Amino acid sequence: MKSVVIGFGGALPQKCIKNDELPASLNTSDEWISQRTGIKQRYVISEGESTSTLATKAAKEALGFAKISPNDVDLIVVGTTTGDYTFPATACVVQKNLGINNECPAFDVSAACSGFVYALDIADSFIKTGKVKHALVIGADSFSKILDWNDRASCVLFGDGAGAIVLKAEESTDKGIQYCKIYADGNYTDCLVTSGGVATTRDAGVVTMKGREVFKFAVEKFYDSFQELMENNNLTIDDIDLVVPHQANVRIINKLIDMLKIDPRKVVVTIDKHSNTSAATIPLALNEIKNTIGTNKNVVLLSMGAGFTWGAALIRM
Repeated sequence: MKSVVIGFGGALPQKCIKNDELPASLNTSDEWISQRTGIKQRYVISEGESTSTLATKAAKEALGFAKISPNDVDLIVVGTTTGDYTFPATACVVQKNLGINNECPAFDVSAACSGFVYALDIADSFIKTGKVKHALVIGADSFSKILDWNDRASCVLFGDGAGAIVLKAEESTDKGIQYCKIYADGNYTDCLVTSGGVATTRDAGVVTMKGREVFKFAVEKFYDSFQELMENNNLTIDDIDLVVPHQANVRIINKLIDMLKIDPRKVVVTIDKHSNTSAATIPLALNEIKNTIGTNKNVVLLSMGAGFTWGAALIRM
């Protein structure tokens, strides 16, 4: 049984903040941010918007693309670390918003920027064991609400958004998820972390980051997990049609391109338009290219997030 991607969707908040519209107190510029990160703008939620509203919008679009009704969904998994509530899960809120009344399981996965690939691996496992036929997999985050907007090192990097895909169980097909593996190393929990949390301090923590350590680890694990994927599937670089990496920093992506010796045109870059939307970056990027991917294409997804967590997936479209 294979998990075949049959639907794509994406959602961004209405409010867009370009680099030159950031507060003057940050003492930064469009040139400084663009050269160091590749980011030109970011979208942030405003009144009436939240992680769940973005996730719901992306899910509706993905279901429409897949041409299935909400009650055809047998599983909802949302990768997020910025849900509307500590509980209930954002997935349950999405289930309600979509009007799904078939009592299908719905839950969140907290793996920071790797949340979507973690959710993808879980949904794929449900399908392979025959438990579900259709799975809705979402990556959604609204980091703007946990940023210190006086900290130039972090606040210019992140934005809000959501992306979704629909997986369908199919037999006797070459398409679908061919490989997915997720990893974690808790020895690096202090490198990318919130300064507190509701459970321990009664305050919402803001993002703090050791930039050099994150950069080095991301490049290393992107490369290692890619190579392991290639070896396990007996592929060469020429067999790969597209690589969709987590959109954290264009310098990380460019370093990966150099190390892999891959044609840059095969690597999807959306960070200039969306910034780092955490668990949403990969599904948002997939949504951007959904009409140009074509068929019989090998697409590699690479994620890396706080924890540190990371993962790699190979999908035959």
